[in-house]
Amino acid sequence: MSALYMVVGTLIALGVLVTFHEFGHFWVARRCGVKVLRFSVGFGTPLVRWHDRQGTEFVIAAIPLGGYVKMLDEREGDVQPEQLGQSFNRKSVHQRIAIVAAGPIANFLLALLFFWLVAMLGSQQVRPVIGAVAPGSLAAEAGLQVGQEIVAVNGESTSGWAEVNLQLVRRLGESGTLAVNVRDEGSTADSPRQIVLNDWLKGADDPDPIASLGIRPWRPLLAPVLAELDPKGPAQAAGLQVGDRLLALNGQVLDDWQQLVDRVRELPGKPVSLLVDRAGQRLDVALVLAERGDGDARAGYLGAGVQGVEWPAEMLREVSFGPLAAVGEGLSRTWTMSLLTLDSLKKMLFGELSVKNLSGPITIAKVAGASAESGLGDFLNFLAYLSISLGVLNLLPIPVLDGGHLLFYLVEWVRGRPLSERVQGWGMQIGISLVIGVMLLALVNDLSRL
Repeated sequence: MSALYMVVGTLIALGVLVTFHEFGHFWVARRCGVKVLRFSVGFGTPLVRWHDRQGTEFVIAAIPLGGYVKMLDEREGDVQPEQLGQSFNRKSVHQRIAIVAAGPIANFLLALLFFWLVAMLGSQQVRPVIGAVAPGSLAAEAGLQVGQEIVAVNGESTSGWAEVNLQLVRRLGESGTLAVNVRDEGSTADSPRQIVLNDWLKGADDPDPIASLGIRPWRPLLAPVLAELDPKGPAQAAGLQVGDRLLALNGQVLDDWQQLVDRVRELPGKPVSLLVDRAGQRLDVALVLAERGDGDARAGYLGAGVQGVEWPAEMLREVSFGPLAAVGEGLSRTWTMSLLTLDSLKKMLFGELSVKNLSGPITIAKVAGASAESGLGDFLNFLAYLSISLGVLNLLPIPVLDGGHLLFYLVEWVRGRPLSERVQGWGMQIGISLVIGVMLLALVNDLSRL
């Protein structure tokens, strides 16, 4: 079923985002009097095609990894004298800027629409209550304590752990002071805390902002009773069974599943001994833990899971907005995520954020499937984030992207005449090389995560 969700989710995501992006170009081009020859969703062999009354050919093609709007243009072929006024290259620089910018703008508007819908649908969030603070950690040095609820980070209110994580991600690779407001259990007063950052998680391949501060979110205790086994994991190979209760690891008593998880992570590739209770009978099981990740991210892996439990009602929070308030929430989230995407790209360029965080089509497909399977709200959130990424990336001043064309037209606007065809040609070659390089890097990152 997950594979089906991944395929369907990816096709819907790419289909909706690409269609809306290209429709932005198409709609503004029509308003500027440009004749549109073809509106294609996808590349390659056309699967479906039809024409409208103005002669535009609409195509759904076989390879759903993009799309394009082909306009009448003297630079791409002969144009009949009576149609010269409908040619893209004959339009004013302001009209050409509007046509090119319309695609990315459409993506931001689409993200706003999705965030608006999500805000009205509402969501159930886990209150960001601290469950544990590691001794000597950044959180401990700042005076954060177990049981406190994080109510604001960087001056932004946080109703759940997702918002805490979002605000922390904005500070990756930075130095300075992180402002955190907490509220003690049973209190209505907020207490400010200052966490000192120094090149925080700079260049980390797989950053975990919350854990790196030394904070573990509160959660219900999970008894270490096995409910599932990875068929290829060490637990299955050693003979552990569903229903086994793990009593101790290397002689250390286990009262909670998280204790086991923490200890296993610290022992990648190491032999361990488990004390197991199986239907009242105690067994000693020896096995060698597998390992996952590279370098500092290496962690032990047992290949077992437990059954989840219901969360106490007081630890959950329902967050929803009315139609008007949802507009403000949608605008805020669209703006915040756009800035975060742009800032992340800048940090990758200057080495503050590892380029291994760059994702390609495989990761997008996996996240599309997981979010679609999780529910409508999560899928709409994913579509909004992806639409913003598409809009931001297309606005980068790289020739061959919309932002590159905008750069050429802005220079033309300032100079009063366009750059020479030779200069634009060089720019296009450089742009194509950059785009191909980034695509290959993203694909390599995807493959390394498999």
